[in-house]
Amino acid sequence: MNYQTIRLSLRDGVAVITLNRPDKMNALNSQMRAELLHAFRNPGEDARAIVMTGQGRAFCSGQDLGDRVNLNQADLERVLRDEYEPMLKAIYDCPLPTISAVNGPAAGAGANLALAADVVIAADSAVFLQAFTRIGLIPDAGGTYWLPRQMGFAKAMGAALFAEPIGARQAADWGMIWEAVPDEGFRDHWWGRAAHLASGPTVAYRNVKKALRATYDNGLAEQLDLEASLQGECGVTRDFQEGVMAFLEKRAPDYEGR
Repeated sequence: MNYQTIRLSLRDGVAVITLNRPDKMNALNSQMRAELLHAFRNPGEDARAIVMTGQGRAFCSGQDLGDRVNLNQADLERVLRDEYEPMLKAIYDCPLPTISAVNGPAAGAGANLALAADVVIAADSAVFLQAFTRIGLIPDAGGTYWLPRQMGFAKAMGAALFAEPIGARQAADWGMIWEAVPDEGFRDHWWGRAAHLASGPTVAYRNVKKALRATYDNGLAEQLDLEASLQGECGVTRDFQEGVMAFLEKRAPDYEGR
């Protein structure tokens, strides 16, 4: 696919997807949603981790309100069902570990796009804003799903109702994101995190995602059964054998992702 609104690069097992509409603060339009859907489904055969970040001073300012969208009930619902839903599911269902490297403001659908990744790393200067009620809407793009799970019901409700910016450090303290780090060296930091995942046990990472997500719907017995099943899958991998040998030999493991 010839990308126009994003960039996709692949190096050392890390696929980097960069939102690339800096003049629009990387606002989401129909083309960007289609390109993100394709990129997360096709990051490259050698990809073992994916990072999504923004070009310029913003991560993503949310829906591009000038994207030929008629602001009426029918069209808003259609866009969410036909464009946002497939894109968000592609991110959520990605078998590879995913990181959102939030380099600047993430507002509205842009904030919730960031939260769709497995891990969110933000620069100290970044802010997250559930801006929806400012224009008479509710959080969408998965916001009503991610927020209560990641920051608790009370804080999610306040963030949605008041539509006030949440700084990166506060977001980390609340459990909304994994970590906030200094702007200086931000890219080196998230690259190091991504490189760690790209060199790790791919099957184990995939099964970690399955197990942790299932816990919201399972009782204890169901979750223990799932753990046993997924652990059985991990136990027959080459990476498990390598991990044990590396531990016994007191060396760093050399995982192959299988």
